[in-house]
Amino acid sequence: MVTAIFPAAGASRRMGELPGGITNKNFLTLAGEPVLIHTLRQFSKSERVNFLIVVVGANEVETVKELLKSAEGLKPFAVTVGGSERQYSIANGLKLLPEDADVVLVHDAARPLVSLSTIENVIDAAEKFGGAIAGVPEKNTIKIIDEFGFVKSTPPRSELVEVQTPQGFKRKILLRAYEKAADENFLGTDDAGLVERLGEKIKVVRSDYRNIKVTTPEDIKIAEALLEREKL
Repeated sequence: MVTAIFPAAGASRRMGELPGGITNKNFLTLAGEPVLIHTLRQFSKSERVNFLIVVVGANEVETVKELLKSAEGLKPFAVTVGGSERQYSIANGLKLLPEDADVVLVHDAARPLVSLSTIENVIDAAEKFGGAIAGVPEKNTIKIIDEFGFVKSTPPRSELVEVQTPQGFKRKILLRAYEKAADENFLGTDDAGLVERLGEKIKVVRSDYRNIKVTTPEDIKIAEALLEREKL
């Protein structure tokens, strides 16, 4: 059984002032529906995904429950409260895993354009290797700098990957990673980083560049343009 967790409790600071009193970018309208609904519906299209867990701010739990109840085409779901950091939010989501969940996906709620093939390829790789992440080849030249802002080195672009979500793991591996992080008071930037600390291998699954994260007002416009292009 596959369960997907969606952290959606962020403060949306980079989005600036949102219209209509909205405080969470995941509630912004994209092609007539909230970003969050677009994202959940993509995962609900997969026959491999069985259960959805959405993690939101404490004052948004009841609102999101009602929103999801009224949305068509969603898999069974649960909604829970998030924490002060993304990692803590996902830890809360892990507490709601069904007993028979053997693979766990974690996906940014603000990535509504993820493809069905990416979702299912990550599931396949997680089942085979224990851990998998979606990613695309880095298009830009990356520099490593020192503490004073001077360039130290330029890593080969062929070895660099821009990491996306979903990230998928066998249940036992992800739970061990979170337990270790909690015991050592370690705060990572993504779930793969926590699993790496266990010494586990993680397979990179080729995704696509349209799997953008809605972070700024410009991203909404880009996402709408991509959706419109699909219709055409």
